[in-house]
Amino acid sequence: MTPTDIPFTRLLRVETRKLFDTRSGLILAVSAIGLALAAVVARGLTSEPRWFTLAGTAAIPLGTLLPVLAILTVTGEWRHRTALTTFALEPRRGRVLAAKCLPPLAVAVAGCVFALLAALPMTAVAAAVHGVEATWTVAPAKVLGWIATMVLVTGQGLGMGLMLLNAPAAIVICLASTALWSTVARLGDMGAILAGWLDLNLTTNPLMNGGFTGDAALRLAVSVFVWIVVPVAAGMLRISRKEIG
Repeated sequence: MTPTDIPFTRLLRVETRKLFDTRSGLILAVSAIGLALAAVVARGLTSEPRWFTLAGTAAIPLGTLLPVLAILTVTGEWRHRTALTTFALEPRRGRVLAAKCLPPLAVAVAGCVFALLAALPMTAVAAAVHGVEATWTVAPAKVLGWIATMVLVTGQGLGMGLMLLNAPAAIVICLASTALWSTVARLGDMGAILAGWLDLNLTTNPLMNGGFTGDAALRLAVSVFVWIVVPVAAGMLRISRKEIG
């Protein structure tokens, strides 16, 4: 069988397995699940029993660690020096990169589903503990916007990882971006304008709060272009031309 005979579904299975078959990937996955469950329990015992609120609390550690997992999966070939073997088996680098990018995005969606399921029993328990009626209703658009936000945040990690091919630098940029843009927003009117258009954490807020207008869509599109589209395109171009040795 020649390299061109490798089906894309097999590449997807291989790259999905790579997400968790390293020590760092497994530790991140276990940590994300453990912290999400702990967050749900802590919030459930101290606040009103609202199902979607508890699910959103579970998503906080997931939203922090899933971009890191995405970064590690796209930089791992260079960190572990296995790129030569990978691209020898499948010389079409675009197919390999596509197979690397899809599993972290799918895991982001799965993480949201996990958060919703984890919040179900805790919502019932919290209602019993506090002696009040639980709130189960939530607008479908709000749930979809929340899932889209998780996917975009993970996509930012993919973009930084592909562009830099340096896990520590990409992780620092992603984790520090919230604090950095919060500082920029306080630097007068110009800082607030820049943050309003370029802070991905800020431009995704309307997706979850029901205020997604034309202006909000334009701001989101600009921030996605700057932090996801450009880094992913630059990273893929760099990798397609990079010497492997």
